[in-house]
Amino acid sequence: MADLAERLEAVVQLMVDEPEEVEVERVRATRSEVVLEIAAAEGDIGKIIGRHGRTVRALRSLLEIRGEKEERRYELEVLDD
Repeated sequence: MADLAERLEAVVQLMVDEPEEVEVERVRATRSEVVLEIAAAEGDIGKIIGRHGRTVRALRSLLEIRGEKEERRYELEVLDD
């Protein structure tokens, strides 16, 4: 089974113009919480966030559902260098 970060990266790559620039990294993990960061090309950050944050909110909702099943909390951050 693929790692959650890899799966999220594959989904985000489908949304952007420069998929090779997308990186999802697990930056912090404890028994009950995992923090994931998304980095992408500067022009693609807006596509990941979406209008009024709707797209990133949807991604966070998916992670929340996954977390409920695993009794974990997932946090998603979008890096906008």
